[in-house]
Amino acid sequence: MGLYTYSTADIPKSPRITKLVDNLYAKMPEIEAARAVLITESYQQTENEPMIIRRAKAYQHILENIPITIRDLELIVGSTTLAPRGCQTYPEFSYEWLEAEFDTVETRSADPFYISDKTKKLLHEANGYWKGKTTSELATAYMEKETLLAIEHNIFTPGNYFYNGIGHVTVKYDEVLAIGFKGIKEKAEAELARIHVGDGNYQTKSRFLEAVIISCEATIEYGKRYGRLAIDLARECNDPERKKELLAIAANCANVPENGARSFWEACQSFWFVQQLLQLESSGHSISPGRFDQYMYPYYKQDLESGAITREFAQELIDCIFVKLNDLNKCRDAASAEGFAGYSLFQNMIVGGQNEEGLDVTNDLSIMAIQASKHVYLPQPSLSVRVWNGSPHDFLVKAAELTRTGIGLPAYYNDEVIIPSLESRGLTLEEARDYNIIGCVEPQKAGKTDGWHDAAFFNMCRPLELVFSNGVDKGVQLGPKTGNVEEFKTFEEFYDAYKAQMNYMIELLVNADNAIDVAHAERVPLPFLSSMIDDCIGRGKSVQEGGAIYNFTGPQGFGIANMADSLYVIKKLVFEEKKLTLSELRRVLKMNYGKGLAPEDVADTVAQVATQMAGEGVAVTDREIASIIKEVVAASESPSVKAEGERILALIEEVPKFGNDIDEVDYFARDVAYTYTRPLLNYHNPRGGIFQAGLYPVSANVPLGAQTGATPDGRLAHTPVADGVSPAAGADTNGPTAAANSVAKLDHFIASNGTLFNQKFHPSALSGEAGLDNFVGLIRSYFDQKGSHMQFNVVDRETLIAAQKDPSKYKHLVVRVAGYSALFTTLSKSLQDDIIKRTEQSSYEAVD
Repeated sequence: MGLYTYSTADIPKSPRITKLVDNLYAKMPEIEAARAVLITESYQQTENEPMIIRRAKAYQHILENIPITIRDLELIVGSTTLAPRGCQTYPEFSYEWLEAEFDTVETRSADPFYISDKTKKLLHEANGYWKGKTTSELATAYMEKETLLAIEHNIFTPGNYFYNGIGHVTVKYDEVLAIGFKGIKEKAEAELARIHVGDGNYQTKSRFLEAVIISCEATIEYGKRYGRLAIDLARECNDPERKKELLAIAANCANVPENGARSFWEACQSFWFVQQLLQLESSGHSISPGRFDQYMYPYYKQDLESGAITREFAQELIDCIFVKLNDLNKCRDAASAEGFAGYSLFQNMIVGGQNEEGLDVTNDLSIMAIQASKHVYLPQPSLSVRVWNGSPHDFLVKAAELTRTGIGLPAYYNDEVIIPSLESRGLTLEEARDYNIIGCVEPQKAGKTDGWHDAAFFNMCRPLELVFSNGVDKGVQLGPKTGNVEEFKTFEEFYDAYKAQMNYMIELLVNADNAIDVAHAERVPLPFLSSMIDDCIGRGKSVQEGGAIYNFTGPQGFGIANMADSLYVIKKLVFEEKKLTLSELRRVLKMNYGKGLAPEDVADTVAQVATQMAGEGVAVTDREIASIIKEVVAASESPSVKAEGERILALIEEVPKFGNDIDEVDYFARDVAYTYTRPLLNYHNPRGGIFQAGLYPVSANVPLGAQTGATPDGRLAHTPVADGVSPAAGADTNGPTAAANSVAKLDHFIASNGTLFNQKFHPSALSGEAGLDNFVGLIRSYFDQKGSHMQFNVVDRETLIAAQKDPSKYKHLVVRVAGYSALFTTLSKSLQDDIIKRTEQSSYEAVD
């Protein structure tokens, strides 16, 4: 039985919310220069001070001087930019990519931003200071040459944190709401008074605590700036209702975030200042609100019971927060924008689930968060729902009603898997029961964890290519020499070669992540963030230096389904049924099954031939290069190659695939997944924590698939690889329950950094009460089999195709991309195509 009663009655949407959303999306997002100019000014003035103090003073200088605004109709205030959905830049992490894209960022296919000539000039002047001082430059210096080579050849990419801040955290919102930054400042002051000048760590700890105090003072003053602005606007306002609202906003900002919140409205405002300023301190994303329905509930309950607030006004405040979460934005380089398409900041809010004692704590705010997603109908926050045996059915039906709208929200998470997986990583049972989700799908304990989730993308298909080439890529000996495939006598020899390539590349991935980790600790410690994570104040260390109680690094592997299907094809067709040789397979993969070579494939083949000729002492002239190109193209287009490609594709098509509830294939996929998840457990990071695997791609399966050759499962070169732990697109032909049964056979416990399972349904599958009940039944059935996560697109293929052809008519079409939702028309065409191609389920099988 749950602790709380709650209402599932719908609350009408306020007209204010429609206007706020329309105003937010009236123009293209814009890049602004204020933060870059201000941080540069501060750094120039603090050259010889400790880095942690420099960071605190820079944060203070930014908050004291950055332009502020209160947008029309807002009830919750605080904006990082003057332009709606605008973004600041963060040159201390990296800047070269932006300067190189000044003239293309507005017209690129994924996440374009307007940037004025004045802003370009200001940024160029500020960026000049940062040459040789960025985290990306220092991280590069710490990496081994083999690591840089692996990155260059697209085996993995740690670009997320290589060029940006970390984020991927949930702070102690509850503590800020309870005691404010005045209380946190007093904690730091008390710790500073306790330590002694003769302590071995006095120099570093005292400066860290001073930096926390400076950051708290800056945050308090920033809130008061907004209070003064609200009063100024109220004086000029002729609308009595709006004047009253502005005066209430001014009163709220006079108290929070300095002090503890006295009301639900103040709690909402204090929450928002924390959320916004975490983003302003650094360029990290996936700063996730966590269990919003839990830490906000006492303020809501108090006001509701006293009559100080109505349920309708509380809903409007939550709706306003949801709008504000879409106001935050970030500009990434063009390649990264393809992998994170949709302007997403991955701010994950999760509702429902258990408390530390194992009791269900679904409450009014759990329902109202679902309602807010319906009202606002925007990608942020990335709303999630915790599911366990004690989850109320009517709560899950309410969540299913939101899914039925097609927004791709909420995502569903299984307490019965995630809680024990976190315990296996050292959390107590009570802490694990209180988990939330970060970013896409990553579980952690709020306020105690620096999880370094999403630390890298590892393409599991690329080491398979290296097996066929004996470790050579584009003429370079990239991986170990594992032998010529033509000489392998057993499948075990082939599989061992794959594992050897994997292990070698995983160690290089670890080297890359740890190099970036050290660079962040040295150059961008974050005192504001650290003030809200245990036990940074007690340890006297920033989060970046290991101040958190739990420290992990979570890089994710993807391409599970392609790898399982590919290796199973080799096992069956080559070694068991002997219908194919590895020599034939190697040749047909190189020729892309006779479907035509892309220019990069031709260049790769030419490079290999030229390297071989040079090694044999044969001079390679331009004429010979041209001749080689001609021969390669002719060979790839020959009738014999095309016929061979068709023959082998027909053989591959007959081999069972992952996603159809076939034990032999599914348990093989489980073993393939272990080739990534198990080796990672052997490594540690500089913060004293361990590596833990995730199995999800965000949307990088599309751009990184474009860098991957043909694979033995029949996938053509440069097409997307499989999405998360989902079956390959179109391979799951036995219906949604069969697909779910297959995915559940993977070991979700070992992938404690999260797994991602996407399904797509035709809207008719969720129609009526029976449709919703069957949908909830599918989720419970999958979770009973120890699956970890599910998320859904509910949209028909024809609608997506129409939106792609005429985006102006579908501006508000939101879809589930990977671990997040986005406006469909803002995605690149390649990513749109990937979503269109996902298997569309139109009905359910019987669910037990």
